[in-house]
Amino acid sequence: MTPILMASWCAGALGLSWIATALVRRWAARAVLDIPNARSLHVIPTPRGGGLAIALVVLGIEAWLLWAGTLQIPRGWAGWCACALLAGLGLRDDLHPLPARYRFLAQLLICGGWLWLLLEPANLLAGGRWALQTLGMVWLVNLYNFMDGSDGLAGTQATLTGLVGGGLALLMGAEGIAVLAFLTAFASLGFLFWNWHPARIFLGDVGSYFLGGQFGILATSTLADGQSSFFWAILLGPFIVDATLTLIRRVLRGERWYTAHRSHAYQRLVQAGRGHAWVACAFAGFGLIWSLPLAAMVLYQPGLGWLCLMLAWGMSAGLWWWIIRGMEPVSG
Repeated sequence: MTPILMASWCAGALGLSWIATALVRRWAARAVLDIPNARSLHVIPTPRGGGLAIALVVLGIEAWLLWAGTLQIPRGWAGWCACALLAGLGLRDDLHPLPARYRFLAQLLICGGWLWLLLEPANLLAGGRWALQTLGMVWLVNLYNFMDGSDGLAGTQATLTGLVGGGLALLMGAEGIAVLAFLTAFASLGFLFWNWHPARIFLGDVGSYFLGGQFGILATSTLADGQSSFFWAILLGPFIVDATLTLIRRVLRGERWYTAHRSHAYQRLVQAGRGHAWVACAFAGFGLIWSLPLAAMVLYQPGLGWLCLMLAWGMSAGLWWWIIRGMEPVSG
């Protein structure tokens, strides 16, 4: 794909997502309205499900490129189906919430099915790798959902991760993976216009499931393509660390970890008066200043993958601890 054609598709994803989000917002205002409660960070009833626009745009363009033979990625149609199913599951959850056990089982089947086709495990070692990657991808889908609670945060993370990850994939020579990452980034940017504080529509489960699954597919496809996928885990580090450590902390404290709460570091920052836009920009700045150099280092020094990953996650963990211990909600 020529640079001009790639830029054209990205611009199309941006414009179509902006228009599609406006249309979804009109529908969601009647069908999927998020009413504030004690666990919410917003105070005004706001439509959710705006991520449907991102999913429709990315899946639509991806399907066209796959059909035309322009997009070459490992098991392209299988990945497309997995993301479409995850988006459909999220939309069902937005409209009529599913019990957690059924939702988790469906995620396991979708992610496990995708990875089974990708890895084709033929022995015990490959089977163990399949099981671990399935659990990791399911966790990524859920943690993206957990981190979608502040205006602009999830959309900013998706835009930044898609742009930087796509750029690194392009430098690796994985053009198909880069194109898909760029499409995800620009579609997320079109949605972000409507989701920036004060948000006029939220991402919803349909969007968070889709984006979590999409980044999981990009990472596993990069690995299947014979390249190091550490940079995806580094770029998503702030989300992975906040969600994982918060869950562990709630379990250790004997709390009902599966219920809604306001214990994440990003939620603490908003409650402490930092504001939604400040938090989204802080996460983006952290990604550019700290995660980007380490992700780029993996590109040129693949042998340092684990070291760079531990440094990135360790820094995120240190900031998480500082926020959790030091940030107190503003009274009143």
